Amino acid sequence: MSALRSTVWFLLLSIAAVPCLCAQDRSYGRSVVATQYGMVATSQVSASQAGALVLERGGSAIDAAIAASAVLNVTEPTSNGMGGDLFAIYWEAKSGKLYGLNASGWAPKALTIDHLRAKGITEMPQFGIDSVTVPGVVDGWAKLHDRWGKLPWRDLFQPAIFYAEHGFPIAEIIHAWWDGDHDGLLTNPESTRVFLPGGRVPETGEIFRNPDVVHALTLVADQGESAFYKGEIAQAILKTSQELGGTMTADDLASYSAEWVEPISTRFRDWTVYELPPNGDGIAALEMLNIMEQFKPDTAGPHSPGELHTRIEAMKLAYADVKRYDGDPRFSKIPVDQLLSKDYAAKRAALIDPSRANCTVAPGALGTSDTTYFTVVDREGNILSIIQSNYNNFGSNVTVLGMGFALQDRGGLFSLDPASPNALAGRKRPFHTIIPAFMQRGDQHIGFGIMGGLNQPLAHAQFVSNVADYHMNIQAAMEEPRFTDRQQVGCKIVIESRVTPATIDALTKMGHVLNVHEGYTSQMGRGQAILHDSKTGINFGASDPRADGAAIPEQPDFFGAPGKQ
Repeated sequence: MSALRSTVWFLLLSIAAVPCLCAQDRSYGRSVVATQYGMVATSQVSASQAGALVLERGGSAIDAAIAASAVLNVTEPTSNGMGGDLFAIYWEAKSGKLYGLNASGWAPKALTIDHLRAKGITEMPQFGIDSVTVPGVVDGWAKLHDRWGKLPWRDLFQPAIFYAEHGFPIAEIIHAWWDGDHDGLLTNPESTRVFLPGGRVPETGEIFRNPDVVHALTLVADQGESAFYKGEIAQAILKTSQELGGTMTADDLASYSAEWVEPISTRFRDWTVYELPPNGDGIAALEMLNIMEQFKPDTAGPHSPGELHTRIEAMKLAYADVKRYDGDPRFSKIPVDQLLSKDYAAKRAALIDPSRANCTVAPGALGTSDTTYFTVVDREGNILSIIQSNYNNFGSNVTVLGMGFALQDRGGLFSLDPASPNALAGRKRPFHTIIPAFMQRGDQHIGFGIMGGLNQPLAHAQFVSNVADYHMNIQAAMEEPRFTDRQQVGCKIVIESRVTPATIDALTKMGHVLNVHEGYTSQMGRGQAILHDSKTGINFGASDPRADGAAIPEQPDFFGAPGKQ
């Protein structure tokens, strides 16, 4: 053997003897974030950092969430703000108890079907002042802080005030949404002034400042929620409404209060999954899971033709029911127990043809929603799963005079059919699409949510199945290719291109009409998740690559600040 061949052979043997130093191959991109400290996962890095800093200062999960929420109000005005609504699920580690908060607003007392018909309106307005309901975000913050806050209320708003005053660079996905609502912002002079500086949409990376929202946030920080519902901000909302011919009154604002509610749940495989009750559509996610549970997971994987077909058909059945039966339980009896019955799920599942798509799904016979989701865990393991929304980009496209935030258009989800459980009425809350979620099994507790209007329940069900059926970690489950259908009852499905061509072809032959989008399309919504293991004390965080954000852990005190561990 030549000296050269001997040398090469020796090197090959040496390499073979060394364990592989390459990373394990995997089908998802980001690593799950792990820490023994608290963590904040949001769709904007600046908001996650602000929340993590609050945790480092000794704040609770609630304190961190309010700080992150306020920053998101500034950096994602396309999706949320003080003019929107909020829902939350809180898991208290010490007691193991879950709490639900519904901070969705009601319609002004005078905003009725008869009022709109008198104006010649025959369909519920989707934009403008008649689509506006009372915003619930600020009272939601206050209710949470009163119960579990540790740090002074005023301190929690300083990061948001800083970013609004000094500016922040526009993130790329936010720029795209901002640009998509350019024409809508032009319909309201105040929206044009605040959100189209120089008459144009800010570019990606361009610094945007909002001095008006600095004023509004400072009022809330200094005076509490009363500034919003009874004080200077309330007066600005009323003036805005009056100038546009709206119906909002001082009493509509002053009488509003968020409501504590009991989460609803179902058992899926060996996990218990929780959502909030109507007027939200979390019930659709639970019913979809109940239907999916009637089938075994496809051994070919989560985006095999068989598995996707089952999920798609289960979605249609659940959504047909929700559209028929959901509404505000204070005005109509909502058949929650019947819709979540396992027997009812079995009857609905029997309607699924395993080889053919159903394009005309009807609701079952019974007896007598742009958004920002984020989640926080603190060192004690308390988890807050929280979501807030304007509904559409910049909501109603109506910006409050001198306050720098848009009012939501959540009233657009009311029906003008008097027979509907979701019929418009004064002081009634509309059907809602925004839903925080929570799931647990033994020592594992997960706060999660995925945004995107009516996409949310079906995205929740896909995430839960990825974890429960296919044993993915929360980051892999969040990144897994998803499908959506904004109509929820037909055969037109949007699906990500990471699903294989063979699967696309098989689903098409079943009758599904597929619109294939990019590998990580925001059409699927943007999710966040945090898992707390109560046995080890370790927290795991996931942030959707379909968003601009990150899961950021709090940092320990490396330099020994007095009084801090």
